[in-house]
Amino acid sequence: MSEEPRVAIVTGAARGIGAATARRLAADGMAVAVVDIDESATKETVDAIGSAGGRALGVGADVSDRAQVEAAVERIAAELGAPTVLVNNAGVLRDNLLFKMTEGDWDTVMGVHLRGAFLFSQAAQKHMVEAKWGRIVNLSSTSALGNRGQANYSAAKAGLQGFTKTLAIELGPFGVTVNAVAPGFIVTDMTAATAARMKVDFDDLKKHAAAEIPVRRPGRPEDVAHTISFLVGEGASFVSGQVIYVAGGPKD
Repeated sequence: MSEEPRVAIVTGAARGIGAATARRLAADGMAVAVVDIDESATKETVDAIGSAGGRALGVGADVSDRAQVEAAVERIAAELGAPTVLVNNAGVLRDNLLFKMTEGDWDTVMGVHLRGAFLFSQAAQKHMVEAKWGRIVNLSSTSALGNRGQANYSAAKAGLQGFTKTLAIELGPFGVTVNAVAPGFIVTDMTAATAARMKVDFDDLKKHAAAEIPVRRPGRPEDVAHTISFLVGEGASFVSGQVIYVAGGPKD
């Protein structure tokens, strides 16, 4: 690590994988900007980091809005320091079968996942290029391989893999690595909401998922956070343009 602590941005960090990642990067010694659409929702993550002796800043921003993203990155640079680590984690679900899916369902998912990753990467990369060091990790999903009722989400998560590989090519000469992490079934509020929407008991859904996973358990947000921690560290400087499935077993 450099003498000055790295500054990391984690989007969608009020809960779930984002919150676990923010806490892990803070434990790694980074100052962390905890970004969420509702700034007040970041308080729990920010307080947890502060209680553990870390430094964090809660920032409210709609990741699909350029003005808000640029303002957020400027504020982070001013209050924490120039960000050289970015984790594009913000995400939403608008699941439905193709014939029922609305344009709004499609546009919302594309806006948060793809446009959001594009805007934050574009705003943060200038700090990384100037520092001649940077790390970007995009959150994909096993749904990128296809999943019933998720044409929008699957397309967005597959798109993030192509986005990752292209940024790795473009930014590599400036000392910036770009990778993607693709979680499988992770126990979060989002998967609990999916179970409720399906009218399935969440415990039953977890048991069913575990039976299908080679390691015989569902994933935890910390499983993903640990992988991200490696990818943004010094030891991963020769790993770029990769998609790592954190799914308890092999994926195509």
